[in-house]
Amino acid sequence: MPKTIGTHSGTFHCDEALACYMLHQLGEYKNAKVVRSRDPAVLDTCDIVVDVGGVYDHDGKRYDHHQRGFDEQFSENYKTKLSSAGLIYKHYGKDVIRAILADEKIGDQEVDVLYDKIYEVLIEGIDGNDNGIPRYPDDIEPAYKESTGLGSRVSRLNPWWNQPEGDMDARFANAMKITGEELHERVRYFALAWMPGRKVVEQGFEGRFEVDPSGQIVLFDQFCPWKDYLDTIEEDARTKDPNLAKLIYVLYPDPANNWRVQAIPEAPGSFKSRHALPEAWRGVRDNELSERAGIEGCIFIHQSGFIGGNKTRDGALALARKALTMD
Repeated sequence: MPKTIGTHSGTFHCDEALACYMLHQLGEYKNAKVVRSRDPAVLDTCDIVVDVGGVYDHDGKRYDHHQRGFDEQFSENYKTKLSSAGLIYKHYGKDVIRAILADEKIGDQEVDVLYDKIYEVLIEGIDGNDNGIPRYPDDIEPAYKESTGLGSRVSRLNPWWNQPEGDMDARFANAMKITGEELHERVRYFALAWMPGRKVVEQGFEGRFEVDPSGQIVLFDQFCPWKDYLDTIEEDARTKDPNLAKLIYVLYPDPANNWRVQAIPEAPGSFKSRHALPEAWRGVRDNELSERAGIEGCIFIHQSGFIGGNKTRDGALALARKALTMD
């Protein structure tokens, strides 16, 4: 007899839509029927229940978060209270990841990394939104309205106040579909692009003293989105050794086979560099820049000093080394 997944009827939200989708990825619930009801007698017949019922009991397969006294987090590293999506992900997330990546060669250690990363970049936001937890202090007024996120997109699948409900189960199935597509895209990106990129950055970080004795210049032999990883890798290293010199510049090839030298920002997302390229070089290009810097093959230095270019790897490295000694 097919299994059944219970959740509440009426207006639906992102968290239970994603929770039901994740359960459908598991062999045990792959063909399970989703039953939407608030009748305890109906829910009692379901094999697993999410987001309704007032009970959180993993052994009993009951995953609600609305009851008084509930204060479950994903791990000790997070403060956000879980929604039904977070609860299902906490208990079944690794198996969901394995199911999504069934055609890829992904080991247990990589699944562990993805498990935490997907919670950080996707599930926690759903948990916080559903529980009404603000992302920043209440006394900060948002500069603009934001209604393009996953939660807003799911909310708009509900009928308007002046529309007939129609087939709510079909509407909910659509909500499951778009939340599932988001989950699939995130898992595959972080498994197949983000993790390989992290390995490139880790190798560059570990080899930085071979590039320059200062240990402040990191070189990548291929471009990758290094900002996604370098801050965390450096922070972990400095936790173990607070005396490590801070990184200043990153070097990498661009699509035209020239080389870039980029100043590392003071903090992720910041436009202020730890040590911008020298003021005397900013806004200058080509031969004039080569003459000023005393380095052949220069292409440009941005007016803000956050990035520059040279025709060769050695030229870019020379720019970075010289810039370390200048303001």
